[in-house]
Amino acid sequence: MIKIGTSGFSFDDWKGTVYPEKIKKQDMLSFYVQEFGFNTLEVNFTYYMLPSEKTISGMEKKTSGDFEFIIKAYKGMTHDPFDSRLAKKPDEKEVEENFKKFVYGISPLVEAGKLGAVLMQFPIFFKPLEQSREYLLKSKELLKNIPMVVEFRNNGWDDQQVYEFLRENSIGFCAVDEPQLSGLMPFAEEVTSDIGYVRFHGRNKHWFNAPAADRYNYLYKETELEDFIRPIKNMEKKAQKEFVFFNNCHSGSAVRNALMLKKMLLNDSE
Repeated sequence: MIKIGTSGFSFDDWKGTVYPEKIKKQDMLSFYVQEFGFNTLEVNFTYYMLPSEKTISGMEKKTSGDFEFIIKAYKGMTHDPFDSRLAKKPDEKEVEENFKKFVYGISPLVEAGKLGAVLMQFPIFFKPLEQSREYLLKSKELLKNIPMVVEFRNNGWDDQQVYEFLRENSIGFCAVDEPQLSGLMPFAEEVTSDIGYVRFHGRNKHWFNAPAADRYNYLYKETELEDFIRPIKNMEKKAQKEFVFFNNCHSGSAVRNALMLKKMLLNDSE
């Protein structure tokens, strides 16, 4: 089974492009589900703030029974512990507390059976060191029985020993399509757990030190997405379930490309 959606849904620049001009924020998720027909969503605001149980519960109630959420991990779980630019790094106790609050905040999805996984997206300065692997194992433990998928930015992780490590520990791997810039991960057709996972970030070369509006301002052509039909289907065969998300959210490009890929996969199976 392949589920396709977007990374986020409540963007102001989607109004008048893919959403009706006058749509209210509280109606966007219902429109996303009912009008676009998506059955999954990657929630990204949880990177910037710990999720509120009340907010997450409200989102769950706006979706159908087969709908699944992927929740992106809070930055205090993936970025801050390793960012040397911070004056004060979070200590181990603080990190564990962040995990505890995060798990509690998303509990309504666990109870409803609508939590697909937690996405742990690590920064480019999270390098393939022994202590990094230990942190991955600790993170899996702190997430309890919630499926965990990791996305690496640093291309040092593109190694068969890494993929075997992930498989041995049932940690999912997120394959990415992103600009082919020095240091970033290439697309790797790997499935390391029951979950197959693909994220499309766009190919805008203005990636480093650029505002999000520039970084994710990219619309895939159909010819570009054609290259991923076989890899996505191959990954589906190795997984119990596969998620595909578009993170090129500028002006609704993610919606256009998600619907495009959905149609392409359907046509390819006929």
